Amino acid sequence: MSTTFVAEPVRVRVPATSANLGPGFDALGLALALHDHVAAEVTAGGVTVTVTGEGAGDLPVDDGHLVVRAMRATFDALGGQPPGLVVDCVNRIPQARGLGSSSAAIVAGVLLARALVTEGESRLGDDAVLRLAAEIEGHPDNVAPCLLGGFTLAWTEPDGSRAVSLPVADEVRPSVLVPAERGLTASARAALPATVPHPDAAFNAGRAALLVHALTTQPALLLPATADRLHQGYRAASMPDTNTLVNELRAAGVAAVVSGAGPTVLALSELPVEFDAGTDWRLLRLPVDVCGAQVERGRLGHAERDPVAAGRKS
Repeated sequence: MSTTFVAEPVRVRVPATSANLGPGFDALGLALALHDHVAAEVTAGGVTVTVTGEGAGDLPVDDGHLVVRAMRATFDALGGQPPGLVVDCVNRIPQARGLGSSSAAIVAGVLLARALVTEGESRLGDDAVLRLAAEIEGHPDNVAPCLLGGFTLAWTEPDGSRAVSLPVADEVRPSVLVPAERGLTASARAALPATVPHPDAAFNAGRAALLVHALTTQPALLLPATADRLHQGYRAASMPDTNTLVNELRAAGVAAVVSGAGPTVLALSELPVEFDAGTDWRLLRLPVDVCGAQVERGRLGHAERDPVAAGRKS
């Protein structure tokens, strides 16, 4: 089937995400109401990328940009590349902090490319979008909540990744504490051992199951449900400030975990009234994003560029 492209621009809003949530390593994720906005349109030739906000001046502004790379992979899956592209990114998700910035870029690219292809949605269904995004990212734990919204459970079948989204109890009000320093997922994964003790695996299986119940039905159980023995301890030496903050918050009764590969800290229960993050951490209170990625026609407007829409620093 030949590939034709729509003439009008398209835009997408993609949420930040937090993966693992303590015991749910590479499986559980949560979408958070902090968004990147990306628009794209097909042109007669060349690639132009603009980046505003997080990552401006650091991210590539050519075919090396992750949004463009994801678009290219999607166009290939749909049968052909456009002659040229203009991509406009307004980023609010902190880069390399464990809040799913790369997954947001990948999901944005896949959805934009699909929307720019005539009958793209019928040719590449939502299940195929998830499989492709997870293949590009390497694992589905962040791309699943970014696509679906809410609290997601992701797994991998022989034919690719699958996921379901579950509603989160109203009492769950996440906060994130974002440090100035960045982290690298590859380095965090390198810290993990090739094998783990059987008792630790059994411990995490039970806590991950409990976490599904706690997040959806009984948030009072979030503190025990977020305990982990598979990854956070092994990564502690590489981000000591994150480890210290997680331990301090948990000692105070807060269901705190490392967000993804870190170094951001995610709190799933209320912070103490007297809690002071200090100047080293940026505290953002972020509701759960229940919608996931949203695609519309047209270029980015004032609403997408307004920094108030990013959520407020607490």
